[in-house]
Amino acid sequence: MLTDPLIIYVPGLKPKPEPEKHRRELLRCLLAGVQRIDADVAEHLRQRPHSFDLVAWTYDFYGEHHDIEQDRAAIDAVIDQPAANREERAEAASLRRRLLRAVYRAADHLPFLIPHFADQNIEIQLRDLRRYARNDYDIADVIRRMLKIPLRAAASAGRPVLLIGHSMGSVIAYDSLWQLSRQSAEFVHVDLFMSMGSPLGQRYIQSRLLGSGSQGELRYPENIRRWVNVAAVGELTALDMQLANDFGEMTDLGLLEAFEDHQIYNNFRLNGELNVHAEYGYLVSEVTARTVVGWLRGAQVGLDDNIDPPVSGPS
Repeated sequence: MLTDPLIIYVPGLKPKPEPEKHRRELLRCLLAGVQRIDADVAEHLRQRPHSFDLVAWTYDFYGEHHDIEQDRAAIDAVIDQPAANREERAEAASLRRRLLRAVYRAADHLPFLIPHFADQNIEIQLRDLRRYARNDYDIADVIRRMLKIPLRAAASAGRPVLLIGHSMGSVIAYDSLWQLSRQSAEFVHVDLFMSMGSPLGQRYIQSRLLGSGSQGELRYPENIRRWVNVAAVGELTALDMQLANDFGEMTDLGLLEAFEDHQIYNNFRLNGELNVHAEYGYLVSEVTARTVVGWLRGAQVGLDDNIDPPVSGPS
């Protein structure tokens, strides 16, 4: 059996806390969710901190760190509350959010609409996406290289990998895997790729992915065994919450064994405002926990394979 599995996490846009502080809070959220599903697996992860690796790319991109203390109380709160309550579910699925999603989706299909409704956050996000897509000063190459290092090390050591990409981190992960399999043809494989709050369903993003100009199987990476996508109700980044209709061809071509889409309710709240896109809320969710537990039980010696599969609907 495979041993010593590795979880690699790639965060999204915007400055993040100093790497070790950021990693500690991410792992704390993941462990809280896993603890509710399987205490043995949670303890296994606690005793093996080397099993969770963070690709801390945002400082190279922005040149600054975010103060973790601004988020600490909100992180504690989302850990303490097992799931979204009725009011939070209603807020995530509110008419206002549905209308806003409709406007964003329209702009994704008709980009000339963007200047007419883009607020400061959208403008900053688009600026950062363009910088990555243009590879200004080789910044995209630098970021992808930061992920390829632990992927190559895991492959050399024979460690199975669960690669988690949140938001823009899922794009970085996808591009890196495409390069490894299509440009350098390296024997680097990911046992499970987990995308969270991913913009990979957006046409704007898809037209800029590495391999987007290729046809057939060359369009996609060929080094992912399974792909699980998780999107939160009310998301404005994961506009297309179902990625199987965009990447399901990978399964038809034999590049993937399975593709799963799941929805959750993300109840992370910062300064009183619900943020359904927050990475901490994704990591603490039941769907994420069940996916991680199921994967670890399948990959790790000494853990019984008796865990139920992830739930398929919003939770």
